[in-house]
Amino acid sequence: MKKMIAAFIICFLFSNQINSQNNADDTYKNRAESFYDLVYSLYYLPNYNLFSEYYPNTNQPNINYFNDGEKNAKEVSFLWPFSGMTSAINVLYKIDKNKYSAPLKNLIEAQKQYRDTVRKPAGYQAYPTRLEKSDRYYDDNGLVGIDYIEAYSNTKQAHYLKDAKEVFEFIISGWNTDLEGGVTWLEGVRDMKPACSNGKAAVLALKIYEQTKDKYYLDWGLKFYNWMYTHLRSSENIYWNDMKTADRSVLKTAWTYNTGTMLQSAVSLYKITGKKEYLNEAQLLAEGSYLFFGKKQTDGRISILDDPWFTLVLFRGYQDLYEVDKKPKYIDTIIGNINYAWMHARDDKGLLFKDWNAGSDESKTPKWLLNEACIVELYARIAILKNKSR
Repeated sequence: MKKMIAAFIICFLFSNQINSQNNADDTYKNRAESFYDLVYSLYYLPNYNLFSEYYPNTNQPNINYFNDGEKNAKEVSFLWPFSGMTSAINVLYKIDKNKYSAPLKNLIEAQKQYRDTVRKPAGYQAYPTRLEKSDRYYDDNGLVGIDYIEAYSNTKQAHYLKDAKEVFEFIISGWNTDLEGGVTWLEGVRDMKPACSNGKAAVLALKIYEQTKDKYYLDWGLKFYNWMYTHLRSSENIYWNDMKTADRSVLKTAWTYNTGTMLQSAVSLYKITGKKEYLNEAQLLAEGSYLFFGKKQTDGRISILDDPWFTLVLFRGYQDLYEVDKKPKYIDTIIGNINYAWMHARDDKGLLFKDWNAGSDESKTPKWLLNEACIVELYARIAILKNKSR
């Protein structure tokens, strides 16, 4: 009898230990899902089935990410931050297909409000077409195309693949012989070739190839990858911002996401071709970005200092590399960063500061949709990684 009681106690304690471990492992999943609900509740505009650019959506700051200077925030968000939500829902779908199937369908379809079919070829403009005509950026279209090919990878619904291919055709319509190839930032403006447009195009082409095995997309992926490698790679093993058409000068400003897209592309090419040179390159970019962008904090953390969404794109590259070489240094660094922000850099609504280190008080600062949407995606990606390691 005593042995039976002892055995029962051991089983009970072991069961509690497993449940406790499972609950701990669900932390990141719970954060991703709860934060998605929070962002949706604060930014969603049901009259448009779109989102606001900022929360709160009164007295919003001007927006400065356009070719023609600052713009006032408008009644709904521009395409770039909206895409942050579609990217996030694609990753949440991988966690819970049943729960996020309908939201995925809704957000992907809502994104088509930015699709312009009047200008040929069809492409996505910066603001919804039913509200006004606006410029079409090749880097924005790269993001939309990646959203579609990820939706196709998730659901295998053929129309998403068709949409991704349509976007890609728009992007390559901007390829020209200035600077030996590459696409510009903005349709019709040939002043420079940026890393943001060409790196995203490489990622998109290679993702389409991975889903279709159509060599057309592998060839284009290599063209974009090789153009970037030749023109914008730095000796620090990161990528510079752009090259000017007039004098071939390079703007030596570095953002994490440009290195992140090329890190993703290098890993993809290694998996596609089996050539070790691409894995070596991915590892060089991972360490280069870690050394260039990483700054030691007083609590001992290494902080990757950049805009949150930019850091997320670098994390995508780190994640892809980790899944190949199983070295956790880089993903662990960013996980430490976001966890610090979760505890120390949030306002009274629960939204995160732009500065994850909480270097200044942003509690009353309007929060940009893109910087909040990326938190959902990042925690969902971490949840997937932690689930795989169980």
